[in-house]
Amino acid sequence: MKKHLVIFGSGDMAQLAHFYFTTDSDYEVVAFTLDSQYISEPSFCDLPVVPFEEISSHYPPAHYDLFIALSYSKLNAIRKEKYLLAKEMGYHLPSFISSRATILNGYNIGENCFIFEDNTIQPFVSIGNNVTLWSGNHIGHHSTIKDHCFIASHVVVSGGVEIGEQCFIGVNATLRDHIKIGEKCVIGAGTLILADAAPEGLYIGTATPRATLPSTQLRKI
Repeated sequence: MKKHLVIFGSGDMAQLAHFYFTTDSDYEVVAFTLDSQYISEPSFCDLPVVPFEEISSHYPPAHYDLFIALSYSKLNAIRKEKYLLAKEMGYHLPSFISSRATILNGYNIGENCFIFEDNTIQPFVSIGNNVTLWSGNHIGHHSTIKDHCFIASHVVVSGGVEIGEQCFIGVNATLRDHIKIGEKCVIGAGTLILADAAPEGLYIGTATPRATLPSTQLRKI
């Protein structure tokens, strides 16, 4: 018998959470919830949307679990806030871990994590609560990802790296081994980090400039 799940959110992340939990978990999604001022429609994905302020009366924590499906807005602070509120209300917040991910760390993974397909999590890695790992990342052995982080696709985290709370790591970023990334760092797409990063650091990769030659003048295409 499937367990019942309510999802917080009504955007792309919530729709993805609904898809993944429905197709690749032992949960049945029964409803969505949002702060009342943000509810514009009574249903989402053909399921009811109820005010978060009333969630415990409609779907009490003794019988329903809750998943916070939000992105990295304000350095993950909004997702962190809702996660902590749900914990205070007594909800269990399960993690989604794709059956198509390679998990070799004994499932040392916290609550409300969203781990997509094709992630490789090597032995002795520790992943905290409320962490999102988009598809295709490599998390090297003996690394630690602390709470409320968001790691986009195809990131390479080498062995023995520590990532502090509320960090955002962009697509195709590379972190060398045995370094520490301080809390609330933003590491942009394609960035290479070779040394420790102090808290609240901002690292922006270099974009490829447009060539002077237009594409229509290429001889072979």
